[in-house]
Amino acid sequence: MKLWIPSTLLTASLLILSGCGTSPKPEDIVVIDTTLPIVELTQNGIITDMNAIAFEWKNIQDPRVNGIYVYKKSPSYEGQSSLVHTDTIEGRFKTHYVDSNVEPDTKYSYMFKTFTQDSQSEQSQIVSVNSLPVLQSVAWIHSITGMPRTAKLIWRPHINEKVKEYIVERKTLEEETWSKLSVVKGRLNAEFIDDELNDNYVYMYRLRAVTFDGIISTPSQIVKVITKALPKSIENIKTTINLPKRIQINWDESTTKDFKLYYLYRSESVDGSYELIATLHNNIFIDKIEEDGRSYFYRVSAVDKDDLESEHEKNSIAGMTLPKPLAPAIVEAQLLGSKIELKWSKTDSRSKTFVIRKKHKKGWFDETQEEFEGIVGNTFIDTNILPDSTYRYMVYSLDENKIKSEASVEVKIVTPESTEIQKAPIKKVKDEVVSEYIPEPVAASKEEAKDIISVPEELDLSGL
Repeated sequence: MKLWIPSTLLTASLLILSGCGTSPKPEDIVVIDTTLPIVELTQNGIITDMNAIAFEWKNIQDPRVNGIYVYKKSPSYEGQSSLVHTDTIEGRFKTHYVDSNVEPDTKYSYMFKTFTQDSQSEQSQIVSVNSLPVLQSVAWIHSITGMPRTAKLIWRPHINEKVKEYIVERKTLEEETWSKLSVVKGRLNAEFIDDELNDNYVYMYRLRAVTFDGIISTPSQIVKVITKALPKSIENIKTTINLPKRIQINWDESTTKDFKLYYLYRSESVDGSYELIATLHNNIFIDKIEEDGRSYFYRVSAVDKDDLESEHEKNSIAGMTLPKPLAPAIVEAQLLGSKIELKWSKTDSRSKTFVIRKKHKKGWFDETQEEFEGIVGNTFIDTNILPDSTYRYMVYSLDENKIKSEASVEVKIVTPESTEIQKAPIKKVKDEVVSEYIPEPVAASKEEAKDIISVPEELDLSGL
């Protein structure tokens, strides 16, 4: 008689050849008929798997036989000391039975009896069978470490053709239990990439193989991955506070081996929103700014070839453009005959030259304005003076970079209405340098007005 088909086809057989229902059941009072045939297994009549055990016996020719009772002893049956009925095979023509209620690597005992409507045969030989151990996982697995926020696993495909997929499990050093991360479909697929990971962090992985009939293998060897660390933070960032219309930022060069470039950020406040203003290969940058005394906060980071960026949020450095010089302080403003004389004091050592702004108003609406530049002394004499007029003066200082200060206090002088203004000679007082503006001659007044003003705020001489 032809016996077992090749073992590679066993899986299909297990599904087809399972025993049918559990009726009829053996009677409580057993009537043994010694003339009934006894179930006899074939020479290779037992095949084991992890979750199933299959039996094959010789043909039963006796037409009295209605079927076969299956008896089983299992470690999972608490208190069981002998074999108990677990299944019934109806019909005498069946020669195969598969028990699929089996745990891996477990020992079971079996015995069979043929039965008629009123009796049973003697029991068959009791056979002890051990199910196969749990499927082992892949034989070789390897991890690729040092990748940016990514881990890569590769393994050798499982040799068991019943494997349909792999379960990837992951655990960190802080976690106590493994968690199911993903499922890789297909026995021949042998790669998995885990992304969006933390920087410079340790992850552990293992693999389980899964068969078509749901058997899950033991875990594979554990492999460890350490993700790539961020580039080292930039150190020794320096900014300037004394350059005109610009701020220079420089820092120590990055020591990151695969350095690519620097990111430079700027904000108006130390805790404000930082904007990326430059990507650089050099460790110096000049931020051109048109405002004087304008301050900004800067941060610098290093970026590697994998676009990983160093930490920079905790290192903000303030810089500022050169501020305006201090405004001069007017100490005297006086009408001397046909001229107005201004004197001021230099309040900032940066001041090199001065600018006078003159406003002239005659009547209600007519007003003119002019400036006098390049004044190097601290006295200004204006001889272009008309009667019945209002004059206002402000003084500015300029440094060597032509940065102009804010205006000084404005002084106001009102000339007499119908008197003639006498033109008086201009003299040098000691060694003072005198700047003079000489207008066209005007009619001399009969009386000479002379006023000396020394006021820290706006000067109003309208009552003269």
